[in-house]
Amino acid sequence: MILFRLKAIWTASLVCALLSLGGCVSTDVSDLDQYVTETLARPGGRIEPLPEIKPYEAYAYQSADQDARDPFRLFYQKDEEELIEEEDSGLTKEMEDEIRHRNKEELEQFELDSLRMVGIMENEDNQWGIIKDPGGVVHRIKVGNYMGRNTGKVLNVFEDRIEIREIIRNSQGRWEERQAAIALDEQE
Repeated sequence: MILFRLKAIWTASLVCALLSLGGCVSTDVSDLDQYVTETLARPGGRIEPLPEIKPYEAYAYQSADQDARDPFRLFYQKDEEELIEEEDSGLTKEMEDEIRHRNKEELEQFELDSLRMVGIMENEDNQWGIIKDPGGVVHRIKVGNYMGRNTGKVLNVFEDRIEIREIIRNSQGRWEERQAAIALDEQE
């Protein structure tokens, strides 16, 4: 009996829907035909030609004074290469390679304290740390990856923390290694 009532209600709903949709359809398209006829009756116009593109002329800047400063470099800011080449900077060959001769990874754009460890994943061969960035995007990292703005290399991934070695400049301007860790965020 209930099944019969449900079928009757469903059938009545379907009929109402079809009738209401039928009222929306109109076969009068005379206004559309009139617009198309008027548009096609308009005379065609002439398209202006494209302006001529002049070839680019390269110019190599050369100073008459060979010891002059490059005018296109900021005078008040040292770049990474100048910082590395300073005498007695404390920078080892390995540290220089990590700073200079490597492509930056995605998590190196964030400060280390803005990243949150939310868990780990593992299989027989590998163990990954799961990191959430300030924008809420989740990343997977493993030993050897980098994170944080101070060339933070992941040394170990444990269930409750990720150990990192950063390369920073101390107050005397010398490069040195510093140990850091990101603990598992229990709130996530």
